[in-house]
Amino acid sequence: LAFPEPSGQRAPEPMPSYTQMLQQSWGTMLAAARGCGDCGWGLARQGLAEHAHLAPPELLLGALCALGWTMLRSAATARLFRPLAKRCRLQPRDAARLPESAWKLLFYLGCWSYCAYLLLGTKYPFFHDPPSVFYDWRSGMAVPWDIAVAYLLQGSFYCHSIYATVYMDTWRKDSVVMLIHHVVTLLLITSSYAFRYHNVGILVFFLHDVNDVQLEFTKLNIYFKARGGSYHRLHGLVANLGCLSFCFCWFWFRLYWFPLKVLYATCHTSLVSVPDIPYYFFFNTLLLLLTIMNIYWFLYIMAFAAKVLTGQMRELDDLREYDSLEAQSVKPSKNDRVQDMWHP
Repeated sequence: LAFPEPSGQRAPEPMPSYTQMLQQSWGTMLAAARGCGDCGWGLARQGLAEHAHLAPPELLLGALCALGWTMLRSAATARLFRPLAKRCRLQPRDAARLPESAWKLLFYLGCWSYCAYLLLGTKYPFFHDPPSVFYDWRSGMAVPWDIAVAYLLQGSFYCHSIYATVYMDTWRKDSVVMLIHHVVTLLLITSSYAFRYHNVGILVFFLHDVNDVQLEFTKLNIYFKARGGSYHRLHGLVANLGCLSFCFCWFWFRLYWFPLKVLYATCHTSLVSVPDIPYYFFFNTLLLLLTIMNIYWFLYIMAFAAKVLTGQMRELDDLREYDSLEAQSVKPSKNDRVQDMWHP
């Protein structure tokens, strides 16, 4: 049995092409499936007991942080975002949507910047050499504190987001898919932390959060371009540029880098570095499901861009609203519902 060399002695592995990624990943997965003669629920339970390490205090801390995100968002909406919308005299529909976008922009900008610092400003080589995420993997290994912080922030936020999608956010045509996305993401975050696949997780955070930053920033400029009874050309220009940047970066980060860096590492090089790595098919199934959702939203984005280019839409509107804008409902807050009861 050949053991992998220490990560410091390995040269970075060049990023494969799409063809190489598909051929090697597919071949490795087929070989793993053929060699898994005794796979079943018994082996799954054994692997869970031996390799999953998640203490109850960690779960409690994550739940408390999720509650904290919900309370913080409610306070920021009431004390900051709504007064800002009122002061800027936004249109009623835009004023109702501003708190959601402003809240998500602040979170994703902070978390993406932190992950970018970990991958590009520290000793971690995972972005430039994705196979290295598995070089020193050991069952139950300690999670570095700086990566653990990123996991706590992301896991608790997505736990909050499941509640927020149903009860706080604007309900959109793709909200059901968004809810599935949050559940899959939370499952990936929790299980990857428990099985100590945190190095892969940081790379996934970095490649996905940048699009959320662009999305919410562009939407805010859409809301601000028509305020106070006049059109603000600068916000309109920034919104158009943001839309183009969002479309390009979605393809580049989620459909180009994500398969070639993350899927190649998890599907192929993981078994090269760690033979019989636990829960191989489980994690790769979730990552492939995440890829399918990325493709689904990219088709939405292309359909939206086609409407703009062919003149079916006269101006750029909310990037997640693709038709029947007036038919979409904005959920009122609990305070708003109480006020409506007293002021019919």
